[in-house]
Amino acid sequence: MNIEIIREICHKLIGVTEDIKWEHDLVFSVGSKMFCVVGLDQNPTSASFKVLDEEFEEISNKTGFKPAPYVAKYKWVLIDDISRMKKSEWEKYIEQSYRLVHEKLSVKLRKQLGIL
Repeated sequence: MNIEIIREICHKLIGVTEDIKWEHDLVFSVGSKMFCVVGLDQNPTSASFKVLDEEFEEISNKTGFKPAPYVAKYKWVLIDDISRMKKSEWEKYIEQSYRLVHEKLSVKLRKQLGIL
C-alpha cells in the first residue's frame, strides 16, 4: 500500500480536492471538509480518517490504530502504517469517511458538487 493508491481511491469520489496542510500532511476534502489525511514526512506513512461512531472503539483498539490526535472526538482514527490495510480495506474506509463527511454538507453544496 502506498500514497498513490490512496490518492487514486480518493480521486474516484465526486468533488474531491487535495492539498497540503500543516506543511507535511496530504489532505483530501469534499466541500472543504477533510475526510482523509496522510502524513507525508513519516516513515512508515500514517493516515487518519473518520469512522462510524459504533466502529470507533473497536478500530481504535486494533494493532496500529489509535484515536486521531485533535479529531478523535469526531470519531477519527489514526493508522500508524498505511500498509497495515489492504487496498480493499482502504476503499471501504475512505469511501465511508467521504460519505460521513459529505452527508453533513448542505444540500445546496452537495448539488453544486454533483453529489446529489
